[in-house]
Amino acid sequence: MTDARPAPGQAEPRWLTDAEMTTWLTITQLMMLLPTALDRQLRDDAGLTHAHYRILAMLSAEPGGSMRMTRLARSTGTTTTRLSHAVSALEDRGWVVRRACATDKRGQIAALTEEGQAFLRAAAPGHVAEVRRLVFDQLSDDDVVRLGEITAKILPALTEC
Repeated sequence: MTDARPAPGQAEPRWLTDAEMTTWLTITQLMMLLPTALDRQLRDDAGLTHAHYRILAMLSAEPGGSMRMTRLARSTGTTTTRLSHAVSALEDRGWVVRRACATDKRGQIAALTEEGQAFLRAAAPGHVAEVRRLVFDQLSDDDVVRLGEITAKILPALTEC
C-alpha cells in the first residue's frame, strides 16, 4: 500500500502499521463470517434471517414492544427503505404491526405482536446458544469487558454516518 502516490497537493495517506493491518484483516474477516454464521443458525432453526431477528429483538426490548420506524432503522443499522421491506415481511407473518405515530402523523410505529413475542421466545434460546458458542465461549470475563469497551469506542464514528 505504501507504493501509491498522493495526487499533487494532497497529503500522504496515513498508512496502517503492521499491527493495525493485522488487526484490520482480522476484524474484516469477523465482520464477514459472524453474520453469515448467525444467519445460517437462525434460518436453519427458526426460518428467518438475522436481520429480521434483530428487528424483533430490538422491539421486544422496548417498553410496549414498539418503536418509531426511523429510530428502529438507526438502531438496527439499516436504511428506512430496507427496514420497511423487512417489517412488511414480518407483518406478513403476523409478528409485527405498523401504526401511525400519535404525535406525528407522518411517522410510523412498528410494534411487536403477541405472536411475534411468542416466536421470539421460541427462537431466542438457539440463537443465544450460537452467540455463546461463536463469541463468548472464546473469551474470558476480562475479554468480554474489553471487547465491550473497544466496540463502544468505535460505534460513535459509525453512527454519525
